[in-house]
Amino acid sequence: MESRLIETVRQYILKHRLLTDGARVVAGVSGGADSTALLLILQQLGYSVHAVHCNFHLRGEESERDQQFVTDLCRQHDVELSVCNYDTRGFASAHGVSIEMAARQLRYADFERIRKECGAEAVCIAHHRDDSVETLLLNLIRGTGLRGLTGIKPKNGHIIRPLLCLSRQDIEDWLNQTRQPFVTDSTNLETDFTRNRIRLELLPMMRTINPGADVSIADTIQHLQQAYPFYTQAVERAIDNVVSHDSDIITIDIGRLRQAPSVSGLLFEILSPLGFNDSQITSVATSLDSRPGTTFLSATHRITKERDCLTVSPVSRSVFKPVILSVEPGSAITLPDGKTLSVTTAVAGTAISKDPHTATFDAALVKGPLEIRPWQDGDSFIPFGMKGRKLVSDYLTDCKIPHAERRQQLVVTSGREIIWILGRRTDNRYRVTKSTTRKLIITLS
Repeated sequence: MESRLIETVRQYILKHRLLTDGARVVAGVSGGADSTALLLILQQLGYSVHAVHCNFHLRGEESERDQQFVTDLCRQHDVELSVCNYDTRGFASAHGVSIEMAARQLRYADFERIRKECGAEAVCIAHHRDDSVETLLLNLIRGTGLRGLTGIKPKNGHIIRPLLCLSRQDIEDWLNQTRQPFVTDSTNLETDFTRNRIRLELLPMMRTINPGADVSIADTIQHLQQAYPFYTQAVERAIDNVVSHDSDIITIDIGRLRQAPSVSGLLFEILSPLGFNDSQITSVATSLDSRPGTTFLSATHRITKERDCLTVSPVSRSVFKPVILSVEPGSAITLPDGKTLSVTTAVAGTAISKDPHTATFDAALVKGPLEIRPWQDGDSFIPFGMKGRKLVSDYLTDCKIPHAERRQQLVVTSGREIIWILGRRTDNRYRVTKSTTRKLIITLS
């Protein structure tokens, strides 16, 4: 029994190329059955182990009991040990996260720190097959994409999980046979009420239908993990075909999107990482024939339906405050997006730039200081070359400016009048004429 279990883990490590022979590793050891077995198995396989015990000080005397157990265990087996103590509740409160998330962030940060200090090849975590099965079921119940059905991965960066080939029962049977004591975790910081119900109620019920339900699900997880790279490659090619990027704005070509085998499936892969849920993504997929201007919001992004595309832009977390620019030559300001507005003057008769990022005015007509602000409903100006007023909103619509860009459009005003739709068009009233003696030039760079 003992040699067979050790050999199973050895073959699993070789199959997934988790470690090189005799590597130095860091192992998270809580003192529970899983981590106690992890420590001893790694040592018996010939790895140089540095144990890390995290005391979150959440269970009073029991926390101290666990720390003492791990200390004695490591001393008995001549294993180096680092003990990390945390004010977990204080950290959670200060960072606005749950106790479980605080504990996770704290321990993984120290695992990586100690790994680097020790020159270790990897950090070994004691997740086993049952944990992976429970993760799949938990994700399935909550709703998930294909990735959520692939369970816990054997390797994620420097984090490896050599015991995913064993069940919880395998581990406990081995410890009992070798007469190795362990402590009982009354609080597992990675489990919650739902996961406990899956473990204690759902899985036992599934075993009445199929005694090997755990193994069947674990096999399915393995098949999905093997197939997932092919799926991601296909998705990446499809995304490259329909998505383009301009700064922080994503544009999704609707025509090409319609050619995808699954419009909703591809939208899910593009939009779910940006905080859009299943219901919203379904609505986006059914809105492709809707009128331009339809919008959808997540906590961080906005989708806007344009004529032939969807634009996805970050939701602004701050209101643009108007800024002032002097008309004195040499004046300059930096806008929030990092671009610069600068002022120069020139005598009449010199060439006028046709670059939309350079605006040229009759200096005698422009009264400073100038104000740069977002356009507002009701704003109007007289576009260069025209005689009648036009609403800024209508001008932007006629120019087929995407809705996402329209909201970010700035204007330059002199007094109460708009003299320039920044980077686009100037007002005809302030143009250079035959009577102009000096030109005012504003450049956006």
